[in-house]
Amino acid sequence: MFSAEPVSRDLIELAIETASSAPSGAHQQPWTFVAVGDPVVKRRIRVAAEAEERRSYEGGRMPDEWLAAVAPLGTDWHKPFLEIVPWIVVLFEQVYGEFPDGTIRKHYYARESVGIACGLFISAIHQMGLVTLTHTPSPMGFLTKILGRPKRERPFVLLPVGLPADDCLVPDLHRKSLDDVAIFVE
Repeated sequence: MFSAEPVSRDLIELAIETASSAPSGAHQQPWTFVAVGDPVVKRRIRVAAEAEERRSYEGGRMPDEWLAAVAPLGTDWHKPFLEIVPWIVVLFEQVYGEFPDGTIRKHYYARESVGIACGLFISAIHQMGLVTLTHTPSPMGFLTKILGRPKRERPFVLLPVGLPADDCLVPDLHRKSLDDVAIFVE
């Protein structure tokens, strides 16, 4: 539940610059961030995302076990926040690069590198007092088409960015304890 209150482009730029400081395989920085503030484009993204999500939730793509796992979160195929939020940032993984002459340049550890950049982006957004969530409607090829990205890029995650709505409800989620997630070998 996001507020429609505007968020300065400068903050989005700063978050992307922060994310782009992430380490990457062979320092190739295999990511592209596409920041969308245009209401018409956000509407197109919402319509396409909801179509894919509806097929997932109601069309049998998600097995019953998966549906049961997400049920406590209260999610479904409706994604109105995609139009309400001031920014949608789509992070694309550059599967390979291109040299100026058009020949292909292999990217090393692209998925891992993009994942690290995504984490830094989310941290930067939260440190600014903004909120986001990871949204991965599957398949996400519609984002490549809507945003005019080349075939060498693949959508990795969609991140709506803004402020929480005044009436925002946050699920009562608990994180695993340190003992559950860490092992120390000293």
